[in-house]
Amino acid sequence: MALKRKGRHFVGDSREDIRESLARYSKENGYPVERMTDLRCPCGTEVLSLLMDEETGAAVQTCTRCEEQVPLADSLEFLDDAELEESSCVCGATGFEVVEGVAFYAGSTDMRWYYLGCRCPKCGVTGCYGDWKTP
Repeated sequence: MALKRKGRHFVGDSREDIRESLARYSKENGYPVERMTDLRCPCGTEVLSLLMDEETGAAVQTCTRCEEQVPLADSLEFLDDAELEESSCVCGATGFEVVEGVAFYAGSTDMRWYYLGCRCPKCGVTGCYGDWKTP
């Protein structure tokens, strides 16, 4: 199944659908994603929970199996000031397949905009759950 609109949300059945969703969202945002990476726990688990503060520009992935926490991108620099909140799906689930996306400054490998795309394995809702400009 490809990414499909279901009411106000998009529903998908794979990580590829997250990538399609991030590409669409980032293009509309004005900073198209240039690189995407599937996130997993170092233990191999693919379903993660996310703690995020978009205002501060910080996020931490937490493994749903071993509970290891990993700050994402340059979040470690901003965690002391962050007020992290757990992300949840419209269905109430808090575990996601996650893809991070990055837009760069022109002619550079310096990150300009950071995106977190998620798909809920429980209901399939797929979208950009967080994004922010990086310093």
